[in-house]
Amino acid sequence: MDRAGVDVHENGRRPIRSLLRVLVAVPPGVVVEWSKGLLGFAAGLLISMATAPVGVSGAVFLLPVQVSVLGVPSPAVTPTNLLYNVVAGPGALLRYWRAGRLGGSLTRLLIAGTVPGVVIGAVIRVFAVPGPRVFRLLVAALLLPLGVWLWLRTVRPAPARTSRPPSPRSTTSLALAIGVAGGIYGIGGGSLLGPILVGRGAPVATVAPAALASTFVTSIVGAATYALLSLTATGDVAPDWLLGLSCGAGGLFGGYLGARLQPHLPEIALRLLLGTLATGVGALYAVQILR
Repeated sequence: MDRAGVDVHENGRRPIRSLLRVLVAVPPGVVVEWSKGLLGFAAGLLISMATAPVGVSGAVFLLPVQVSVLGVPSPAVTPTNLLYNVVAGPGALLRYWRAGRLGGSLTRLLIAGTVPGVVIGAVIRVFAVPGPRVFRLLVAALLLPLGVWLWLRTVRPAPARTSRPPSPRSTTSLALAIGVAGGIYGIGGGSLLGPILVGRGAPVATVAPAALASTFVTSIVGAATYALLSLTATGDVAPDWLLGLSCGAGGLFGGYLGARLQPHLPEIALRLLLGTLATGVGALYAVQILR
């Protein structure tokens, strides 16, 4: 009776001992990599869920997380961020496509500017390497006042007057400039395009799918450009594949959920959300400059 009881206890301990042996045998580096991957998945999920309703992929928020928390080196952080956009983008785009809101002239104008811009930016990033301080300064100077202005204009609207949307040429020129910045620093450009276009009077419901589509196409071209440049350049030019894919997988689900929420949010709430995101990004980079 006692012997049988001992056998039962011994049999119950064997799976636990086997599991402990496996865990002990796993190299520490593998555990660290997978923990980084899980953290990246969670960051991508939460960020994209909050940003997809206003046409922002969330890469501009993910950039400081990758550098400061996950330890991605420069310039590998740029293609890693672009890889995140490539993997995360279809989630929100699929939802907008099902709702019949994907495509249109604005999407074509943005893509026509950002695609050549991101190639130029990638070449500048690899061979000229502008410092991150310049990027933070430009983003803070642009987004901080723009976000506050969006907030004030939404809460206390100006007297009604006819607002003229930007011309096709100026829209494409703006997209080209933002595409260059995206190629240098690994952002899709939606965080910059969205506030500017909405600030000029375009509805968020029109800007959001166009900005996300532009971000997706631009990121594919940018990631491919970095992959080609990594064959000739020295240093960490290739992306961190595990982290980029894990962040993107989280963004894929989060983006779909965020795009699904957008039709249920009023225009005022979307404008306030976009203004908050713009102000938050600008303030974040302003603080980093002052450190």
